[in-house]
Amino acid sequence: MTNPIHILLVDDEIDFLENTAKRLTRRGYEVRSAENCAAALDIVASGWPQVIVLDVMLPDRDGIQCLREIKQQWPAMAVILLTGHASIQTGLRSLEYGANDYCLKPIEFDVLVEKIRIVFREAYGGEGKE
Repeated sequence: MTNPIHILLVDDEIDFLENTAKRLTRRGYEVRSAENCAAALDIVASGWPQVIVLDVMLPDRDGIQCLREIKQQWPAMAVILLTGHASIQTGLRSLEYGANDYCLKPIEFDVLVEKIRIVFREAYGGEGKE
């Protein structure tokens, strides 16, 4: 039996955090949430998450800046960036700064799960629990 993937959801939309966390937990994943970059950095510093799902629009700083801070300290961390504001420039910048993937919100739940599994496999070479 494989261990569950540890996922950190970072978004200031409480409904998104609660609903996505519940659904991921039901699928067997370990999930924590943060409503801003500062809280996310504290969780990442604890060594807990393996995959971060990070919104671009955060109340304390831009998600791209948060991504840069994460990647400066933890370059191997798997990060999926989400945004409700489609922008090719933002997508390209996120990939340039080390995001493993970039997705538009709203994202279909099964698509998000597949992207999490893909970036986990690429980063750690394992499948994680489904």
